[in-house]
Amino acid sequence: MLSGREDDDRGEWKIDDFEIGKPLGEGKFGRVYLARERKSRYVVALKVVHRERLEKYRMQDQLRREIEIQSDLNHPNIIRLFGWFHDETRIFLILEFAARGELYKELKEVDRFPERRAATYIASLTRALAYCHEKHVIHRDIKPENLLMDLKGRLKIADFGWSVQSVDRRKTMCGTLDYLPPEMVENKSHDFTVDNWTLGILCYEFLYGFPPFETADQHETFKKIMRIDLNFPSSPQVSTGAKDLIRKLLVKDPSKRLSLQRVLEHPWILKNADPSGTWEVQVQQ
Repeated sequence: MLSGREDDDRGEWKIDDFEIGKPLGEGKFGRVYLARERKSRYVVALKVVHRERLEKYRMQDQLRREIEIQSDLNHPNIIRLFGWFHDETRIFLILEFAARGELYKELKEVDRFPERRAATYIASLTRALAYCHEKHVIHRDIKPENLLMDLKGRLKIADFGWSVQSVDRRKTMCGTLDYLPPEMVENKSHDFTVDNWTLGILCYEFLYGFPPFETADQHETFKKIMRIDLNFPSSPQVSTGAKDLIRKLLVKDPSKRLSLQRVLEHPWILKNADPSGTWEVQVQQ
């Protein structure tokens, strides 16, 4: 396991403490690299953020909030943030390495997931979000690109860049268009139930291969979200239980969305989700 720094006479982390490997991904503010801590030989993902880009887009406070929130989270379905350090031009985040990478890539490769796999992911995600909500953390940007998998296929929430820790209602519009709930589209205040809405969007996308309100035109997507213009294609065939769960999450009134506890108790989840939360590589699609 990666050693902490509080009992280490070398003081804070520095880049020389790590062997840097291949790039794992790239974003607007920097890259993520495979890395290994020299002392423990522990493999991590090292997120490198450039100060200049942060300042250009005025995102310093957002990164600070991301670090503060993720540092305090310890759950099997959330990527751990072990620590962070900086030099004159860069900020480094030491993150848990998820060997199988983005769930988004696997979804695109197979087009859609079978119901057992989809239910396993939704149950894992629900438990992780319930943990976040208990700590007054709203993620606000759950999507396949922000979900990673470890070697056993266990789902991990990553990227808390849009998350917020608050017991009050929020007004900032954030997240990704296809996953926005009606209250955000209307610029109304929102609370933790925005994450419940996104569970419904993801459940639909896992089973059909695309989000339910997706269109080529942004304005049209907004209108479909506001109308809850929810259609279930005849192909592929999806069970009535899955459709029932989706309908109970994609509700315009946030107070009437299915609670996370009720999601875990839903018959479709109980019937299909693997209690271990893992999806092994050798499992047949």
